[in-house]
Amino acid sequence: MKYLTKKGFEKLKKELDERKLSRRRAIAQAIKEAKEQGDLSENAEYIEAKRQQRENEGRIMELENIIRTSEVVEEDNSINVVKIGCVVEVETNGTKSVFTIVGANEADPANGLISNESPLGACLLGKKKGEEVEMTLPNGRTVAHKIIKISR
Repeated sequence: MKYLTKKGFEKLKKELDERKLSRRRAIAQAIKEAKEQGDLSENAEYIEAKRQQRENEGRIMELENIIRTSEVVEEDNSINVVKIGCVVEVETNGTKSVFTIVGANEADPANGLISNESPLGACLLGKKKGEEVEMTLPNGRTVAHKIIKISR
């Protein structure tokens, strides 16, 4: 099962609506204008508009599938343990980092959003403040992460 936070679900719904409404209209208009130029076989504007249409329709199908098959994780006020949607502050080798645990479809590690399916995300799930988790890196080395704070 794939999971989404409420915020992630809303973001995907917004993108889907934008693609279905305004982007579809804009692409249709571009195709119409390109057709009016005549010969379509060597019409770069037409070819580009059709490429954008295929890309947009593909993303719409992908978004609809994600939304249909994912479970939105309900937020509760208990933050005794790390769950999807929690913000977790950890200390690793004296360095503090903050991560938000999200579903795989929302993951953006560069911005601190780590998937519940990632090695670190999976290690942190279900753990409490003060606990230390060990994660084995691909090179075989083990790294310890201490949970400093859990919040929403």
